[in-house]
Amino acid sequence: MIAPSAPQKGEHVTEQPQTGNTISNGSSTAPNRIDRLAIVVVTFKRQELLAKLFDSFCGLTRAPWRIVIVDNENSEQTRQMVEDLGRRTDELWGVEGDAADTEGGTARVVYAPQSGNLGGAGGFSAGVKRAYELGAQWFWVMDDDVMVVPEAIERLEPWTHTHRVVQGSRYDYDGGPFYWQYHFIVPLGIPNPIAPAAFDESGFRAMNTMCFEGGLFARSVVDEIGFPDPRFFIYWDDTVYGYLASKVTESIVVSDIILQRSRDIPNWDIAGVRQLNGTSDMNRYHIMRNRGYMMQYFRLHGDYNRFLFGLGTAATFAKEVIRLIAVDHKYKTGMSVLFRGMRDARKIYHDKTWEPMPPLK
Repeated sequence: MIAPSAPQKGEHVTEQPQTGNTISNGSSTAPNRIDRLAIVVVTFKRQELLAKLFDSFCGLTRAPWRIVIVDNENSEQTRQMVEDLGRRTDELWGVEGDAADTEGGTARVVYAPQSGNLGGAGGFSAGVKRAYELGAQWFWVMDDDVMVVPEAIERLEPWTHTHRVVQGSRYDYDGGPFYWQYHFIVPLGIPNPIAPAAFDESGFRAMNTMCFEGGLFARSVVDEIGFPDPRFFIYWDDTVYGYLASKVTESIVVSDIILQRSRDIPNWDIAGVRQLNGTSDMNRYHIMRNRGYMMQYFRLHGDYNRFLFGLGTAATFAKEVIRLIAVDHKYKTGMSVLFRGMRDARKIYHDKTWEPMPPLK
C-alpha cells in the first residue's frame, strides 16, 4: 500500500474540510465523494500485482461505490482474492445507504470472470458495461499493475464538478514522476512527444486522449460515445476512446497524483523525463494493426488525411524499430510482427462492413 505523499512541485491538491470526511468505524460519511463511483480493474495472470492493488484499495480514505474486477483468466485464485477483498472492504466501509444497484445487489466488490482472454480493450469494455448495468455514474478504470494513492478519490472529486473526463497523474515504479503524452496529434495519429510536462497554477491541461491506467469518466460520456471498443484487444483502445470523448466534452489531465505503477518495465530514459518502455511482440503487432481501427474512427469524424496519417504510421513504425534495437533487442522476430500488423491494418481499413461502437442514448 502506498503511504500518503507530500504534494510534488506543480501538483494541485485541493484541501478538504476535516469534519465528516474520514472513513471511521466501518463506514464513510464523507459528503464530497464521487457519486456512484465504480472502479473497473482488468487482470490477467498477475495475482501478485493484483494483491498489491487490492491492498491499496483498502487504504483509500474514500470508499468507492463498486469495485468491478474483470478476470480475463477466469482463475480460481483470482476469484478467492476478490472474495477476500469483499470481506475486507465490508469490514472497513460497511454498506452505504445507497448501496443497492439496479439488480438489487449490495456487494461492493463485483467479480466479472470472462470466458476467454479479451485483452485489455475487451476487458475494459466488459467492465465498463458491467458497472454501467449496475447503475454506476462514474467509471475509474485501471490495470492490475498499479496501486492507488490513499487520497486519490479526494483528489479527483473536485474536478468532477466541472469536467466529465479526468485523467490523474501517476508516479512511476521507482516513485519518480511518470510522464504521459496527454496530447494526441490527430492528423498524424500519434502522441505529441513534446507536449509540456509541467502544469501551471490551474493544476490541469486540456487533453484529447485518455489512458485506461487511471482514467475517470462520467456515465453521460458513455451514453454519448458507447462502450470502449473491444476489437482493439490491446493498444490504442484508450487513445481512441479519449479521442471520441473529446468530441463531446472538454477532457483534462490534472497534476494530482492518484496512482503509482507497481511493475518495473525495462525502459530507455530520454532527457531524464520521457522514457521509451520495453514491450512484447504481441503489443508490437497490435500497435500497428490497430491503426486500422484508428483510421476508421478518424474517417468517421472527418479527421482522416491519408498523407498525414501515413506519415504518422511511418513515425510509429520507426519508433518501434528504435524500441526493438535500444530496449527489447528482438530485432528478428519484432520486424516480422510489425510488418504483419501493418498488413492487417490495411485489411481493417478496407473493411466495408466495419461499424463504430454505438452510442447508448
